[in-house]
Amino acid sequence: MKSEIDALMGAKNLDAIIVFGNAEHNPPMTYLTGGGHVSHATLIKKRGEEAVLFFGDMERDEAAKSGLKLIPYSKYDYEALIKKTNRDGLLAGAMRCELMLKDASVASGRVGVYGTYDLSAIIGLLSNLQKLMPDIEFVGEAREDSIFMRAMETKDETEVARIREMGKITTGVVGKVADFLTSCNVREDEVLLNENGSPLTVGDVHSKIHLWVAEQGAELPSGFIFAIGRDAGVPHSAGNPADLMMLGKTIVFDIYPAEAGGGYYYDFTRTWSLGYATPEAQELFNQVKEIYDKLNDNFDLNAPFRNYQQMTCEYYESKGHQTPLHTKFPIEGYVHGLGHGVGLNIHERPFSSLLNGDEHRLAPGVVITSEPGLYYPEKGMGFRIEDTLWVRPDGRMEILAEYPYDFVLPMKKWKTDN
Repeated sequence: MKSEIDALMGAKNLDAIIVFGNAEHNPPMTYLTGGGHVSHATLIKKRGEEAVLFFGDMERDEAAKSGLKLIPYSKYDYEALIKKTNRDGLLAGAMRCELMLKDASVASGRVGVYGTYDLSAIIGLLSNLQKLMPDIEFVGEAREDSIFMRAMETKDETEVARIREMGKITTGVVGKVADFLTSCNVREDEVLLNENGSPLTVGDVHSKIHLWVAEQGAELPSGFIFAIGRDAGVPHSAGNPADLMMLGKTIVFDIYPAEAGGGYYYDFTRTWSLGYATPEAQELFNQVKEIYDKLNDNFDLNAPFRNYQQMTCEYYESKGHQTPLHTKFPIEGYVHGLGHGVGLNIHERPFSSLLNGDEHRLAPGVVITSEPGLYYPEKGMGFRIEDTLWVRPDGRMEILAEYPYDFVLPMKKWKTDN
């Protein structure tokens, strides 16, 4: 949680941190400021002291919403710095940043660098700043183990409430998609039709998903997956817009919207087959649902997350599928990890990889996904079931947005007409 930042800085021997970029769509900055329309900001926090937010004067009201100590960029005469450096923007920016660091009482020590910004600009800035402030060591961290990923790993109830609300929006959109698809007319060759009689494509469905998410005031900053047939068998294929929507083909619908402005995500997947399913598809779906249910029955408080990846792999291998347990980089069968944390990033700690240590645990306050799947692109089918779960303070696992697991969705008009 945010209250752990100073302790985490101490554990990493960081004397200060500096965060660059916008307050929106920038998880470290959003986490410390609360978001809002503050662009090209800089946040500096010395360990044990209040963070200082540096900002452009035009965004002073938005910056004030952060509740942080504020210093406008106008305090520093950038025009004079530009003239002094013969219009070298990187050097002038570094000289301004030097003044900002000193105003935040940071003149030496180890300073962690974070944020989302143009890499070239940050490398140029820091290389100049290092020459100006040789007593500072600028430090980068591995993303999965950074102080922000560590702090974000456990959520307070306010954060969980926001994720839960995103779950409500997500499942609402999924329900609209299901209602739309099952209400379509169907041609004799089992192709679904648009309202105007033209063949319905994956691209048409994508457009409706974008619209319905936007109508709920949410965003899709990381995209989404709505894929049918062969593409459903390639886990991260977003779906070919030209593919026709047809009966009896598996559809993987993985949707992960976020609050507008780059806030909290939700992550959710269902697999459908419209009208009917082939016996092989039904059997594979049943296996995915069986291990999904088994996992829910076996999640234990504080257990290492990788234990459940192991359980999933062992189950699938008992059914004859390849998995990462004994196949390096499988491209069919079970090909990915069981889940991950969810928050301001779509992928956060804890992670379920077999390579991760025991510190990736189902501790109270973590929000995770459970998403077993099976993938056979050459058979033209793929399957995944995913929900987002919260490990409650009392140790119970709670699905944050309930939605049916039906595989075969009956076609309202096709069933009547046939």
